[in-house]
Amino acid sequence: QVQLVESGGGSVQAGGSLRLSCAASGYDSRRYSMACMGWFRQVPGSARAWVAAIDNGGNTRYADSVKGRFTISKDNAKNTLYLQMNTLNSEDTAMYYCAIRNSVGYCSGPRSAGSEYTYWGQGIQVTVSS
Repeated sequence: QVQLVESGGGSVQAGGSLRLSCAASGYDSRRYSMACMGWFRQVPGSARAWVAAIDNGGNTRYADSVKGRFTISKDNAKNTLYLQMNTLNSEDTAMYYCAIRNSVGYCSGPRSAGSEYTYWGQGIQVTVSS
């Protein structure tokens, strides 16, 4: 059974940084290295929004709102996905979710649509105070 567990969230003042991690268990390491992965966020009353994505080759894409401030990366040896968040502001306050797209072969091209992802973490809260 595949399980994604996020960690690293919490409260931070505006201008600060946080690093989110997403550890995948029950997922074959080889398939993990071939997969596309992403981070999404959601605030109460709003739809889930895509934040960042990475493909099997390490190519990345970012939402305009986080470009230049957030960095997505992965460690295939650890089956772990990361999101480094710098220069945080109050608009970054949300529940953050990691996701993996389950595919048979290599997944090329970072994906921004939530419908393209198969497995999701339970979410972790990030709160930025001004």
